[in-house]
Amino acid sequence: MSDPSAASRPVQAVVLAGGQGSRLRPYTDDRPKPMVEIPGTGTPIIGHQLSWLAEEGVTDVVVSCGHLAEVLQKWLETADLPVSVTTVVESEPLGRGGGLKYAAAHLPRPDQPWYATNGDIWTRFSLRDMADFHTERDALATLALARPRLPWGAVKTDGFGRITDFIEAPPSTFEINAGVYVFSPEFAGLLPDRGDHERTTFPRLARERKLAGFTIPQGSYWRAIDTAKDLTEAAKELAALGR
Repeated sequence: MSDPSAASRPVQAVVLAGGQGSRLRPYTDDRPKPMVEIPGTGTPIIGHQLSWLAEEGVTDVVVSCGHLAEVLQKWLETADLPVSVTTVVESEPLGRGGGLKYAAAHLPRPDQPWYATNGDIWTRFSLRDMADFHTERDALATLALARPRLPWGAVKTDGFGRITDFIEAPPSTFEINAGVYVFSPEFAGLLPDRGDHERTTFPRLARERKLAGFTIPQGSYWRAIDTAKDLTEAAKELAALGR
């Protein structure tokens, strides 16, 4: 029996892979951030992302390249990929929103919804569930939300200022933008040609109640790979998960 909601789930995606990755040096001295390998996996971050997108029903991906684009393009041309990949490179810096709009213009189905993900995110959760959530709320854009662990220990105190407990790396009390999105077809037309959509398009959609937030389910894996410490921690966590 066919799933009626499957028709509204994206089969195309944009991966934003143009970041400099300066905080990941020396790993990013000779490769862009998404090409950095998580120790023990033998696969760059973008390889994990493309596998995940394929598992979630995506067939076509546009990869937006920037820093050391030729290194990423060469890997994509030679790797055995589970999806059809097109690469685009901005001829001049367009900003996050402009870059996203430029990449979206190369999607094969402009009249259909699409996913997007930042190129430095290592995660696993159901994009199909997120797409259904997006449709149910009649949103133009849906952000995945994560509750990351703080890099510091925390303390609990009682009403008299006495410390009652120590908590190592507790989860944040706030949800953050997890760098994974579902967009309706019309969303691309709302993006700026240049500039940052998170300061223009997203606030506008929030005011119009057209921006939704999908909390990544508890127990699902999520980590942004920003520093060498993140690489080490991801390797430990993935080994514990048996991945």
